[in-house]
Amino acid sequence: MTTDVTDTGVGTIRSGFLGGGFMAQAHTRAARAAGAELFALASSSLQRAEGSAAELGVERATTLDGLLAGDSDVVHICTPNATHAPFTLAVLDAGKHVICEKPLATTLVDAEELAAAASECGVVAAVPFVYRYHPMVREARARIQAGELGALLTVDCGYLQDWMLLPEDDDWRATSAEGGPSRAFADIGSHVCDLLEFVAGERIVRLTARTRMVYSERGGHKVSNEDAVSLLVELESGAIGTVLISQMAAGRKNALTLELHGALSSMRFDQQRPEELWIGRRGESSHLFRDPDNAHPGVSRFSRLPVGHAQGYQDAFNSFVADAYAAIRGEDPDGLPTFDDGLRAARLTDAVLRAARDERWIDVRELQN
Repeated sequence: MTTDVTDTGVGTIRSGFLGGGFMAQAHTRAARAAGAELFALASSSLQRAEGSAAELGVERATTLDGLLAGDSDVVHICTPNATHAPFTLAVLDAGKHVICEKPLATTLVDAEELAAAASECGVVAAVPFVYRYHPMVREARARIQAGELGALLTVDCGYLQDWMLLPEDDDWRATSAEGGPSRAFADIGSHVCDLLEFVAGERIVRLTARTRMVYSERGGHKVSNEDAVSLLVELESGAIGTVLISQMAAGRKNALTLELHGALSSMRFDQQRPEELWIGRRGESSHLFRDPDNAHPGVSRFSRLPVGHAQGYQDAFNSFVADAYAAIRGEDPDGLPTFDDGLRAARLTDAVLRAARDERWIDVRELQN
């Protein structure tokens, strides 16, 4: 069974949305799938809000003040990175639950403030690390928890895209004013590191990094953050590994891969082939396909479609929002990414930037509160 907020009998959640761009599309689809009322949407102007609300099927357009003062139970923040911190604080001050796009904040200090404020307010505060919600990711995690991998030895991970490959490719994320000091790592590297720690069940404790900015200008303005990052990492158990992140890998559209090598077996998940999990052993290797009837306990609820009907990114997003709404109703869904996880990503981002700048190893534990 999937988590469905409409099954709880507590009433319909009213969802508000701040921002009406690409990510708002994923958020509104997921909220609708979870049975919520798409209550209100605010954007950079009332005119833009009216257009986005009509396009996305949200009941009413409003201003930021109207959204904060209105009757929404939860606000989804889908705005440029640098605005996340002030908008999220405003939502928390209004006493509303919040789902904030990642990165949670563009500085570690702001991320710490947001996590502390969410804890103090006692609201549900979630960050869409939605790749956790692919059924085969949960299957890999369950098998590792059951000891099938054995002691973790090495990891080989990556997240490759090509949407910034050409010198004329441009986006607001390439400027520090809107995107923040990190682009490739903060936007997509945070996803793969979150997935690594979530599936492996242990954290990165030390890392060193190199970053590369290929073009110093895009669209007539200076670029202020990186196009690619390479990491060497060490985990709590002593396992070592590599992580490669690039937004300039020709032909790679959204190639997030996670490969873990243990003393007993290896496992590999490829986000572009989300219905399967590769399992390698000394004498053989095999592909395990999504099948809720044969899944580990607790995994079958993430299968939202019958076997043979492929699930993908939006299905994972739907499951994430359903879990966030379940938490709003008082449940405690396993693996829901919260502001603490958003803070963790900000801490890793800070460590990556320090390591690249100083050309040294960084002990991530030294960046703890």
